[in-house]
Amino acid sequence: MTQRRIARVLLDSPLPQLDRLFDYAVPLPLRDAVAQGVRVRVPLRSAGRIADGFIVELVDGDDAERPLSDIDAVVSPVRVLPDRLVRLSRRVADRAAGSAIDILRLVIPKRQVRVEKAWLARGAAGEQAAVAPGGAAVADTHGPASPRIEPGVAEASRAVLAEFPGLEVALSERRRVALQAIPHPTRLASGETVGSWAELLAAAALTTLAAGRSAVLVVPDYRDLAQLEAALKGRVADDDLVRFDARRPNPERYRGFLRSLEETPCIVIGNRSAVYAPVHELGLLAVWDDGNPLLGEPLAPYVHARDAALVRQELDSCALLFAGITRTSDVQRLVDVGWVHEVSTARRVSPRVVLSAPAQGETPGARIPSAAYRDLRAALEHGPVLVQVARPGYSPVLVCAECRSPARCLHCGGPLEARAPRAPAVCRWCARTALGWNCTHCEGEKLRFASSGSRRTADDLGRAFPDVRVIVSDGERPIMHVDATPALVIATRGAEPIADGGYQAVLLLDGERMLLAESLRIGESCLRWWSSAAALAAPGAPVHLAGVVGPVARALATWTQPVYARNELSERVPLLMPPAVRVAVVEGDTPAVELALQELTAAVPGLPPLAVLGPVLQEDGASRALVRFEYAQGAEVTASLRASLVAAAVRNRRPARPVARRNIDPATPPRRQRNTLKVRVDDPELQL
Repeated sequence: MTQRRIARVLLDSPLPQLDRLFDYAVPLPLRDAVAQGVRVRVPLRSAGRIADGFIVELVDGDDAERPLSDIDAVVSPVRVLPDRLVRLSRRVADRAAGSAIDILRLVIPKRQVRVEKAWLARGAAGEQAAVAPGGAAVADTHGPASPRIEPGVAEASRAVLAEFPGLEVALSERRRVALQAIPHPTRLASGETVGSWAELLAAAALTTLAAGRSAVLVVPDYRDLAQLEAALKGRVADDDLVRFDARRPNPERYRGFLRSLEETPCIVIGNRSAVYAPVHELGLLAVWDDGNPLLGEPLAPYVHARDAALVRQELDSCALLFAGITRTSDVQRLVDVGWVHEVSTARRVSPRVVLSAPAQGETPGARIPSAAYRDLRAALEHGPVLVQVARPGYSPVLVCAECRSPARCLHCGGPLEARAPRAPAVCRWCARTALGWNCTHCEGEKLRFASSGSRRTADDLGRAFPDVRVIVSDGERPIMHVDATPALVIATRGAEPIADGGYQAVLLLDGERMLLAESLRIGESCLRWWSSAAALAAPGAPVHLAGVVGPVARALATWTQPVYARNELSERVPLLMPPAVRVAVVEGDTPAVELALQELTAAVPGLPPLAVLGPVLQEDGASRALVRFEYAQGAEVTASLRASLVAAAVRNRRPARPVARRNIDPATPPRRQRNTLKVRVDDPELQL
């Protein structure tokens, strides 16, 4: 009698109680098609429907009498879930008290049949070409191949890495390193201008590829991707450069994913989900600008790309590189404990930062100091000038002209803004025009501009410099690149275009307003925004920070961002604030939250004093509690919170079969299934 074959399947389901392997019998007709990592469809006995899933393991069954359902169908013969991706998704999910399938859903694109057939046909053709006419075997095109990199490219890459003594050795020995990139843009051999960081990461990836190993480069957004792609273009074969980008069409995303599955080294560049790219023989994993909020995953289990990279480096034993213009307190903590090694440049390079304040006799509230104004006028004779502002639009904030109270919408209470000089005020929440507005405090009927957005700043500077073209770049109208001709470039933070040869002057406005935001990391964020803009200046060009003093301004002026991160971290240690400790946010119905906290304190008796804050009732009726714990306690805490999450989901699940409703009013809606508990660990935007 043939021994029964059993497939252990991970279901593609958002329900936390289904985050485990389910055993299914492999029917005889599917024995040849079933393999580890393929997509399958399986029945769910409790719900009476078919679900998608992935085969994680195949074993021979010993207990022939155990009843098992048969696999319904094999969706595709492609093994899209290799063992290395299974291990990574499970470890990352466990660290964040989440589900492994939620991680896999981020990295494995939807199946594209035509792309898959073309990829399989190319592989079949390669296998046929791997055997000579006489029967002698030659190199397999899907096996490890020699990297297609010219010797001159490898030598140039090593020259770039030489700017950081010891970096090439650290990468070859697969260490964890952190570095502060050299500011100022650089011109490539192709004539394009990119940040010097892009050339550095490209050089590290090319050196890794030349050694026969893959490299994964993770950046925050499409602007960084464009620079990285320009730095690699022409220096590596097109087939060896894979782009993981959610903005690309689904066929291209799936084609790139299939290429990363091949046993041939490649370079993967992409956004936060690229950190999970299942490349063969990973040699380098680099994360650029880990302080950017775009690297924080907004979907469950909300894992930051930096944390996923640390887990993957431990599993794959690859080199890990954290690079940025500034340094986050999270990376600084890793440097202080010795887990990450710091690499410095061979020569100190920093912009010429000037802390501008109103001169004697000037109006204290002057937005642009006279010294900065003079430097802008002089710089415009030679090239473009960058002016960074806090907010887009014309006047994002309006106040009452009589009492200076913030103007609010009379319908919903939202803030009012002006979108043009003589346009009526509009609510930012409900988009209603504020006709017939009057102040709720003094009954005043007139409004006053209280702030200047990018468009109003462009109008003001356009009148001050009438013969200079003005360019506005913000989230609605992003601009990637400007030429070297004189121009005033008004940009919101993060939307600054790159200028050929760098900007001849940079002016940073609205700094005091930026620092007023209620956030634990606002100092780090402002330093990152200002440093990124300053790094776009040409060597020797003045960078003016208007109207700001204090530790953040000093760190920018002296270009000592790692020192600022170290000081921030030292202040948070006695206060038990992240990243000195880890924090989990538990939200949901009050009974569910209280039960989860009781089970947590019983399961982890070693929690520090005042570890649990709350629960506190929120405005929406839900309760919220914070749990602070040491990094060494992470596995115990997340396991307990995960168990509470599953238990809450099971308690609130819908019955498998409809229940008779004889004495129930037909107008009564059925009870909806909903999660009464939500857990988020290591929220980078946590509000304490």
